[in-house]
Amino acid sequence: MNYAMLSEKIIKGVGGKENIVSLVHCATRLRFKLKDESKADKKGIENLDGVVTVVQSGGQFQIVIGNNVAKVYNEIMGEIQLKAQDASVKGDGNILNRLISTITSIFTPFLGAMAGAGILKGLLALATYNNMLLSPESGTYRILYAAGDGIFYFLPVLLAATAAAKFKANKYVAMGIAMALLYPDMTGLLGTPTGETLFGIPVAAEFLGIPVVSASYASSVIPILLAIWVQGYLERFLEKFMPLSIKNIIIPLIVLMIMVPGTFILVGPLGGYLGDILSKLYLNAYNLSPMIAGLIVGAFWQVFVIFGVHWAFIPIMINNLATPPAGLGYDTMLPMLLPPVLGQAGATLGVFLKTKNKDMKSLSGSSIISAIFGITEPTVYGVTLKLKKPFIYACIGGGIGGAIVGMAQVKGFVMSLASVLSIVTYIKPSTVTDPAITSNVGAGAAGAFIAMIIAFLLTYILGFNEISVSPENDEKKTEENENFQKSINKETIFSPLKGKVKKLSETKDTVFASGALGKGIVIEPEVGILTAPADGAVTSIFATKHAIGITSENGAEILIHIGIDTVQLEGKYFETMVQENDKVKKGDMLIKFDIEKIRNEGFSLDTPIVISNSDEYMDVLAVDKDEINNMEQLLTLIK
Repeated sequence: MNYAMLSEKIIKGVGGKENIVSLVHCATRLRFKLKDESKADKKGIENLDGVVTVVQSGGQFQIVIGNNVAKVYNEIMGEIQLKAQDASVKGDGNILNRLISTITSIFTPFLGAMAGAGILKGLLALATYNNMLLSPESGTYRILYAAGDGIFYFLPVLLAATAAAKFKANKYVAMGIAMALLYPDMTGLLGTPTGETLFGIPVAAEFLGIPVVSASYASSVIPILLAIWVQGYLERFLEKFMPLSIKNIIIPLIVLMIMVPGTFILVGPLGGYLGDILSKLYLNAYNLSPMIAGLIVGAFWQVFVIFGVHWAFIPIMINNLATPPAGLGYDTMLPMLLPPVLGQAGATLGVFLKTKNKDMKSLSGSSIISAIFGITEPTVYGVTLKLKKPFIYACIGGGIGGAIVGMAQVKGFVMSLASVLSIVTYIKPSTVTDPAITSNVGAGAAGAFIAMIIAFLLTYILGFNEISVSPENDEKKTEENENFQKSINKETIFSPLKGKVKKLSETKDTVFASGALGKGIVIEPEVGILTAPADGAVTSIFATKHAIGITSENGAEILIHIGIDTVQLEGKYFETMVQENDKVKKGDMLIKFDIEKIRNEGFSLDTPIVISNSDEYMDVLAVDKDEINNMEQLLTLIK
């Protein structure tokens, strides 16, 4: 896969880099925020090789790539420079869309790291179960536990960094506020009540006579998000009055002096109170009937994922997992997410074994493992949803498996991506000492694999309607893809010489090799005739006749320099066939030169051909071959 080329097509497809407000990626999707989604060519992007599908949800234009999404993301970010979101953005949508957009922007960047750390904590819980492999007091355990728990303990710092970008606040000041919440002296102070209370909440300290209530901010979510949201408004207010010469120092000073005490006194306790309300609302709904809760979550979770609304549950789950009193110390929704994931894997396995379509068999076979390890987008969009019935069978299996998990009241103790590896996170760790908190790891695993088996059997036995791959459909898709390719503004520069091809960086002329004069390529000529590489006009001919500049009809400024240091020949052995300002057609003769006599004078004939205005193009792509004939395609300019 040429990720550079794919990224260029995607940028063009979403309406150009000027239409992109922001871009993040999750495990499988590029999540664009576009100024105007109507400018995006959804169908054209879906037909690109390397793209699974396109989803417009939650105010985002989401392009599903699969496991290679990070490579495409890096290529795109290398081509564009994103500016802060402004008021010209269209389609921000309703409150739910804005909420989901905010949550994805804040939580997506570190979910992968959090999932890996969560599995590590789960494996440690397994290793220390009845001291099976490790003792919780051993140095090995404590070092590995720090590796797994560090992300969760200092979660407010990560949230501060990502929230600052979303709320347009100073990222480093935001992280400073979060660090103050977790500062060891403050953790000890707030954990030691004085005996007094405020609205029934124990008081731990006072600031200028104002009581500060007892609290724990390790692993907390909502307090720091509220604090950074307020910080953004405070900084923008201060910038209106602060002189430019001192604002870089004075604004952070004022913000820290206001926000740190303000968070301890008001914002933090308010955030903790809101988090407590969220936890109680979820628990009340769950406790009505854990089995029905599992049935609903298991059956409809993948539907939530398709529409992007599953992000609304992420803060609730992370908040539940926070150590009491900030959270519950566990979450019951996380284990209910594994049955729908393995249900998709089971349905895809059924498709793989039953389909007679070679393309579908290949796609479903490669998607099964990804689904088992928690990446379901290629499975859903490429297989089950496309065939319709297998998606329904997977939802049925997920519902039954989820009901089993809910009925057993299985609990997860660390945040993790729902996959077969996350089963170890259902083991109660030694750090949770409350005997009332129990879990049922066996039921969690059983519910998940039962979902997979049911989805497999329903798909294999009841079957599905095969997608016919007719020549007409292939021709239509090919035509659409070709039309999209043609929509990319590109120009071809043809070889003005016949000879050996070298990379520009390989020439001995350090100025050309550095790219300072533009991107391009080098040809060592075999015939002493230089022809016009494109239709255009001659803009310059050096007095020594060894170099010529041409501007193509499409605006490409082409510089051709015959040989290295051949300026010293003062025009000897060169004969020009055109003059400045002459109009030329591709293939017209420009310069004749005597190869043998130039070589005998001791000069290299390496001829750089560069685009002087390369910075006006998204890329200048050179031909990948060792030898080239005159008038063969040499460079492709993408604008």
